[in-house]
This record gives sequence, C-alpha cells and structure tokens, in this order.
Amino acid sequence: MQTPALRNSTAHFEIEGGRPLTGEVRISGGKNAVLPAMAAALLTPEPCVIENVPSIQDVRFMTAIIESLSATVEQTGEETLVVRADSLTESGPPGSLVSNIRASFLTMGALLGRQGEASCNFPGGDVVGQRPIDTHLAGFAALGATIGVDGDRFTAQAGHLRGARIFMDYPSVLGTENVMLAACRAEGRTVIVNAAMEPEVVFLGEMLNRMGARISGAGTHSIEIDGVGELHGCTIRVIPDRIEAGTYAVAAAITQGDLVLREARPRDMDALLAKLGEAGVTVQELPDGIRVSRSGPLRPIHVQALPYPGLATDMQAPIAALLTQADGTSYIHERVFDNRLRYVDELRKMGAEIITVSGTTAVILRQTALAGSAVRALDVRAGAALVLAALAARGRTSIHDIYHLDRGYARLDEKLRGVGAAIERC
Repeated sequence: MQTPALRNSTAHFEIEGGRPLTGEVRISGGKNAVLPAMAAALLTPEPCVIENVPSIQDVRFMTAIIESLSATVEQTGEETLVVRADSLTESGPPGSLVSNIRASFLTMGALLGRQGEASCNFPGGDVVGQRPIDTHLAGFAALGATIGVDGDRFTAQAGHLRGARIFMDYPSVLGTENVMLAACRAEGRTVIVNAAMEPEVVFLGEMLNRMGARISGAGTHSIEIDGVGELHGCTIRVIPDRIEAGTYAVAAAITQGDLVLREARPRDMDALLAKLGEAGVTVQELPDGIRVSRSGPLRPIHVQALPYPGLATDMQAPIAALLTQADGTSYIHERVFDNRLRYVDELRKMGAEIITVSGTTAVILRQTALAGSAVRALDVRAGAALVLAALAARGRTSIHDIYHLDRGYARLDEKLRGVGAAIERC
C-alpha cells in the first residue's frame, strides 16, 4: 500500500443542495475497528489477513506507522491487507508519523506485549478537546511496566508483564484496547473494570481470540484476559463502520430521501436510530442492513453524546446539522469531549441559528432555510456535518480542508453521487 500523501489543502467539495437522496449505499469497514486490528497484528510474527478494509487516509497513515517498525503491510485485494511483523527492529514509530492519528498510540500496547518495551510520542488526531492518555499508561504500569519520558516520547519497559485488576477512571476506547493488547501476553489474569463497551472493542477481542488469546467479557464493563505465551496469525473481516452508516442515515433524513444502507448493523446503532425515530424519521431493519427515509416534518429533540451504548460522540455534529431542519428548539449535550462544538460557527455561515453554552451544549433555536456558503471542515465529523447541511441547503456550498473527511470516509463523494447528490471534488 502506498504511504500517505501530503495533505492537499486546496482540494474541496462543491455541493449543489436540494436533492433527495435515494437508492443504496454499501457501508465500508469501520475506521475505528481496522486501526486497532492493524496494531494487534504486531503481537505475532505470523501474517494477519484483514478483510473489508476501508480505503481511507487513516489506514494509509497506520500502514506507514507499522512499516516504520520494520513490519510489512501488503495489499492483496481491493479491501484486503496482510500485515506481517516477523522482524520488528524498533520500539516505537517516529514522532513525525505519530502526529497524524491518535490510533498510533496502540503500538505501545502491542509492542509492550510482544517485546517488553515500547515508546511513542503523544498521539495526534482530531482536535476535539482533552484526550488524555493517563488510562493507557496507568494500565501498563499496573501490568508491571516502568513508565518514563525520554524527551518528547513516552516509554514503557517490563522484563515480565503480570496480570492485574485495572480500574479505568473513564471507559476510554483506545485505553481499553491498549491494555487488552498488552495484557493478552501477560502472565496470569487481567481484569479491566469500567472498560469501554464499544463494538470496536468487541471486534478487537474477537481478533485477539482468533490469534490465540483468552479474552472474555468484551462488550461489557468488565473484561477478563488470561495471558498466553504466544499468539499466531489469523484472518478476520472488519465490522461495518457504524459512524459512516449513521452519517448516511442522517443524509437520507436531512434530504427527505430514502436510502438502504447495506451491511449496516442496527444493534450497533441503537441510540442513533432511536433518536432518528423520535425526530420523525422512519427506520426499517432489513436482513442485511437498514432503510432510512423521511416524508414528513422533523420534530425537535434533546440529544446527549455519551460512551457506548449512548449516542456516539462522532454522530453529534451530523445530528446537529439535521436538527437545523427541525420545527422547534433542539438541545445537544456533548459529554465525551470538551471542544467538539467548533463546527457550530461553520453551520452559522450557512444560516443555522445555534447558540453554545459552556462549550459543551448547543441549542438549535429553530428551523432555518440553509443557504450555500464557503465553509471549512475542522475535523472528520465536523466535515461530515457540513456535507449534510450542504445537501439540504439552497444553492452551492464549497467545503474546504476535506482531507479531514478523507481520513474517515471511503469514497464519500462517489457514494453520494451514486444516490443522487450533486457533489464534485475540485
């Protein structure tokens, strides 16, 4: 696979709004599932085959990170990667690569479990507020690692990892996954209390078990891990991206369209689908996905972004775009990150009437006729909110800095054109 290209800050989307979206969209593999899977492959010298890999920039970033450790990543099919880490020579990736994505920090847990030492700079990613790594480091320390700082890099060293009972102050998804990666090679039993419950954590547990780990309880707040001496390769298919599915569900709703989302898993999207129904959107579960449509008015609702099974924080901005079309006042409360309402100023440029309170609550005052404007994608999900608003707006919208969207959405413009959107990448 090719290494990441430089960000193209001049590329932008041109969207002509006002067209209902109809047809079918196939949901790609999950961004937040494939990146931990790639890190997990570092735990064994045997090849790991990962299928249903989305064509997104974050996968290319993670590929470069893994290859910097002297592992190989081979693309053997359009959506298949083979990761082979049979000759690791480094304790961690260079800082220049780590700054691209937060999931880079998962190499710490994998390398610590595999070779007893690991290092990594503070990870990059979207600027959505405080995202401390305390839970990661505290988990490594509980397993017997010595944590240090070498310049601008965190280090972890352990002659021998031992299982422990680990309480997480916050159910961090990456923190849970990082401890899982290290603990599956520790001697004895590890219990992660107050673990993250997200479907992506369940998926990682399944992959590690296929590699020979002994993990139970993934998907609950208490995960038990009995350490094993070695792990082997496996083949696994990445679960569908519930955030991509949610974004297209909102696209159907905001355009008064009718979309079938193939391979979407409704049980991973309970909170979102419940809120869509509350707002007046019709959701039908299908044997191989969901159908989302709207023909009547949108009702105002109250929304809270919470750890799973609550509404995903990644869906908070797209829901805000939808609620600009609701007949009344809606409230959105962000309970996960403290700086995730930056997109509000961009929606205001399109005519949305939104006020923010304490940086974590958005009040959408009333239904507004959105109008095309020039706006900027400030992060992956803020960019998705602007695309959704543009699809419903009168006139033409120019969305700049779309490299953020390319990090998390596979062929977004192509998929939208396929269901009737007037969108071009310029």
